[in-house]
Amino acid sequence: MWAMSHPNEPRIGLIVVDHGSRRDESNTMLESMAAMVAEIVPYPIVEPAHMELAEPSIRTAFATCVARGAQMVVISPYFLLPGKHWDEDIPALAAEAASHHPGTPFMVTAPLGLHPLMAQAVAARTAHCLARVAGAADECEACAGTGRCAVDANPVADRVA
Repeated sequence: MWAMSHPNEPRIGLIVVDHGSRRDESNTMLESMAAMVAEIVPYPIVEPAHMELAEPSIRTAFATCVARGAQMVVISPYFLLPGKHWDEDIPALAAEAASHHPGTPFMVTAPLGLHPLMAQAVAARTAHCLARVAGAADECEACAGTGRCAVDANPVADRVA
């Protein structure tokens, strides 16, 4: 196993990568997610990265992991489902980043997909949003300040009128 349970196992650097956005708020949320992941994983190095549109890039995060002592880099796509980014783009970007660090192996994990905890996340988010519109909860981190956590009674009729 590649966890840090034995002194001869490599020091893991974990990169949590999303697509990247032109919206600073979205990119900041990935930094928060990477910090949350760092709190619970046994790996000493966790870095955020964006596939495109924002920094740090996969290449930058990979270099940071190596500079911090990573002997192996694991790239975890913060994506819901498999697709071209997981199948082609992220592995290509990871291979390019690794080419600057000979001798440092890497792997790309599966996206979040059908992991059982995703069902719990959907249930928890739905319950929170319903509590919010009922006046029993504050806005979540995604909706804070946007006014988006509201019931739209009849959006089609409103647009036609």
